[in-house]
Amino acid sequence: MQKRVKTLHALGTRINLTVFGECDNDPLEAAARLIQTEENRLTVNRQQSEIMAINHAAGKESVSVSSATYQLVRRAVAASQEDFGFNALIGPLVKLWKIGFAGANVPEQAAIDQRLSLSHYQDISLDDQTHQVMLAKEGMELDLGGIAKGFIADQIRTLWQAFGVEAGIIDLGGNLLTVGQSPNRSDGEWVIGVQDPGLSRHHDLGVTVLPACSAVTSGIYERFLIKDGVKYHHLMDPRTGRPLQTDLAGVTIFTHDSIQGELEAKRLFFNGHLTKDWLKDPDHLGAVFAYQDGHHVSFGMTLS
Repeated sequence: MQKRVKTLHALGTRINLTVFGECDNDPLEAAARLIQTEENRLTVNRQQSEIMAINHAAGKESVSVSSATYQLVRRAVAASQEDFGFNALIGPLVKLWKIGFAGANVPEQAAIDQRLSLSHYQDISLDDQTHQVMLAKEGMELDLGGIAKGFIADQIRTLWQAFGVEAGIIDLGGNLLTVGQSPNRSDGEWVIGVQDPGLSRHHDLGVTVLPACSAVTSGIYERFLIKDGVKYHHLMDPRTGRPLQTDLAGVTIFTHDSIQGELEAKRLFFNGHLTKDWLKDPDHLGAVFAYQDGHHVSFGMTLS
């Protein structure tokens, strides 16, 4: 079956879009435009975006945003309120540590405490009628990076379905979403690799075979700082303002929707183990826990 591929750099990463059986590039070009549009609305890496308008107005006034942005903000705030580790207001702490970026350091406790005071989800106000968002304190920052890729991947899948795409792969820098039935197997299922945290990207612990689904990983193996012999990773614990203390190197989650995978990967990584009844949810297809000592455990699926 004919395969068409488009590669681009957006959302801070290398993106690969693949469709099978298409006679032109229209679905790929439409997906690329969608990615650019969403990045323009949601980015915090430029001075201007809908999210940055909220951040610039922190402690001063509320800001009206588009309905799509508002609904994503609402989803992020609701997840933050569950208090399982995800926090859409963790940005000031991430910028304080700068792990994975130039100037990475281990801050003083007083600085950590000050940034923690800007990370309380109780200090964000939402108005469902006007789609206004208000951050109560100056210096607060909303950052949807923890779920934006999943949100965008799900949108691309819907877009491709409107185009009639029968099979495709959406790879947003490691956030993977397969669409339709794989053309490479008679059963239509997809062969998906699970990243080995101890090796570079595209080196796998093993592979699994599943129907069309999302695969999302939360891990500590790509961005870290070593200071005075101590290794500090980039996943901040919103309770302490410091990197989460964990034996895990990464958790890979397989779910139906990508935005759900983003949240569940973080939930299980911060929890440290599979939560009770997690696999009873029909949208939860499986999970792989990879540990810093090199061993791994899979649940609800076979890894070979």
